[in-house]
Amino acid sequence: MSNRIREILTDLERVRENLLALSDDIWLSIDHNNSDALQRGVEFKLAYNEKMGAFDRLASELSTLVQQFTDVHVEASAVEDAKAEDAEANERIIKELDKEEPHTLAEDFRYKRPFGFVLQGRAFKDIVTWRRVYELVCAQLREQDAARFTALPENPDFTTTHGNRYFTRTSEEVRSPAHVGDTIYAEVNLSANMIRDVIRRLLTTFDVPESEMTIYLRQDRDAE
Repeated sequence: MSNRIREILTDLERVRENLLALSDDIWLSIDHNNSDALQRGVEFKLAYNEKMGAFDRLASELSTLVQQFTDVHVEASAVEDAKAEDAEANERIIKELDKEEPHTLAEDFRYKRPFGFVLQGRAFKDIVTWRRVYELVCAQLREQDAARFTALPENPDFTTTHGNRYFTRTSEEVRSPAHVGDTIYAEVNLSANMIRDVIRRLLTTFDVPESEMTIYLRQDRDAE
């Protein structure tokens, strides 16, 4: 039963991430030089974003409710195996990941699912969602430089041209908040490519070269 519950929870996350990717696809397919097409596209995006926000909230509440009642979690416990002080476990996970095909942050991750990643020599595996990748990257960077991480809500590099912020100090300021620090919340209602872009921005802010992060995908693993 536990495996079935985890599969259903994973399917729920996959649908959420695919719906976000679909929104990106449709927006990119619009002829932005055609005023009528662009206007229809804007109207669609506004309506889609509203429905997507409602779905995301409901999906998150359902997932949390099921996980709390059944004690079955979307992410396997192995995600936490590679603690910074546990060099042996870290090395073991890196060796396992090295058998897979590596990917960089320069790639397109629409409709693709993560399996693991290595950031600055620290490894994580058995990851199911891009949201979890994002949260783990935030956690590692926070450990590396807490002061710089705490300043992210005021950093203009993490505010969109429309004034939306990726990091805030209260959960009410974002559509789908994740608690990533003592007083920091991150917007996680983001597509895979949007998460990729924010991670790239984070690495630049923390003076970490993009080459220090390698991603491994479930598609490559499943294909084997």
